[in-house]
Amino acid sequence: MAFKLGLKLWSVNTDFYLKEAAQLYDKGTYDYIELYVVPETLDTLKEWKKLNIPFIMHNSHFMHGFNLARDDKRQHNLKIYKQTRQFADELNAKYIIFHGGIDGEVEETARQLASLDEPRALIENKPLRALPNRMGGGNFCRGATVEELCYIREVVRCGFCFDIGHAVCAANSQKKEPYAFLKELLALKPTMFHLSDITDMSSEYDAHPHLGTGKLDIARLKREILPNDAVISVETNKDSKENLDDFVKDVECLNSL
Repeated sequence: MAFKLGLKLWSVNTDFYLKEAAQLYDKGTYDYIELYVVPETLDTLKEWKKLNIPFIMHNSHFMHGFNLARDDKRQHNLKIYKQTRQFADELNAKYIIFHGGIDGEVEETARQLASLDEPRALIENKPLRALPNRMGGGNFCRGATVEELCYIREVVRCGFCFDIGHAVCAANSQKKEPYAFLKELLALKPTMFHLSDITDMSSEYDAHPHLGTGKLDIARLKREILPNDAVISVETNKDSKENLDDFVKDVECLNSL
């Protein structure tokens, strides 16, 4: 396998993580940083620009008030996107990943994302059900079904970021066998992937445990789902605020199976 592996960080992680990220990249542990842009953090951009590392951007999502599915959020969404675009421009990011929003209408998601005219855009698949304790009362995510993803991509003409964990959750909500649903989404020809383990393969709700600690058959993914040259951001939880040792173990697990 010749995977290209990514380290997921947030724009606010300019303390311990930034230094360690540089060291791990120099060691060849990973190939790029996927940077989630927290709104109003343009002041951190100068620190990220010091790194000679390829970047992919992740636009902020519902947790930070970005919701493409709601027309009344249009101006707020645009303000947030412009900050992400500045990060992407100055860091020469190859892609910008977007969530489709919560509740609202998928037609609005597609309309707003298309209006950004962003050639680097990727739409990420989501669980059908939003996390009840983190999403401020939102219920259903846009971009959880094959039909919605195909519609968004047809309107926007964008690429696809395939999140494995989200897909399993969405399969459970739709009463589909998870690995069969993964293959359905694979037919959408993803540009890249997000990967974490899964604590409960029957759950509708998203979690991000470390690779090898849950129930996901990662060896099967490597045989049946992940292309040999897949671009994969490892999206597992961070156990420490001072080091990235857990990320190193995730990479070792993925490479060993």
